[in-house]
Amino acid sequence: MPASTANCEISTDRSRLDSKAIHAFLSTSYWSRGIALATLERALENSICFGVYDGTKQVGFARLITDKATFAYLADVYVLEEYRGQGLARKLLTAVQQHPDAQGLRRTVLVTRDAHGLYRGLGFSPLAAPERWMERHDANVYEAR
Repeated sequence: MPASTANCEISTDRSRLDSKAIHAFLSTSYWSRGIALATLERALENSICFGVYDGTKQVGFARLITDKATFAYLADVYVLEEYRGQGLARKLLTAVQQHPDAQGLRRTVLVTRDAHGLYRGLGFSPLAAPERWMERHDANVYEAR
């Protein structure tokens, strides 16, 4: 039986973040498998972080990397499996979009393998001109550390 999300709360209070719980999820996810705790903690320090809590238990997370003026990158979004399917991810992402530092940005981007429908429902779309985008990507960077 899925856990109830009725009493879940979303907060940007850094003191509530459970970096070990976040690490436990992210270090096994497809997008950051093997990330070191120290690397994650540095990322948390330099992002606007959104924790999802069921009481004191952290059950979800998202972070926004932004200059707070023109651009943001949405990263590391997750909700624990037993809390999925009840609209909690949508609630989390709405909180991210409504955050004061996410207002007036020209562009917010993200990368997803399997949640296109969720993000599409929140106003995201495929890149208008993907041929203009480039990246430097080291898929094995966490293994090297």
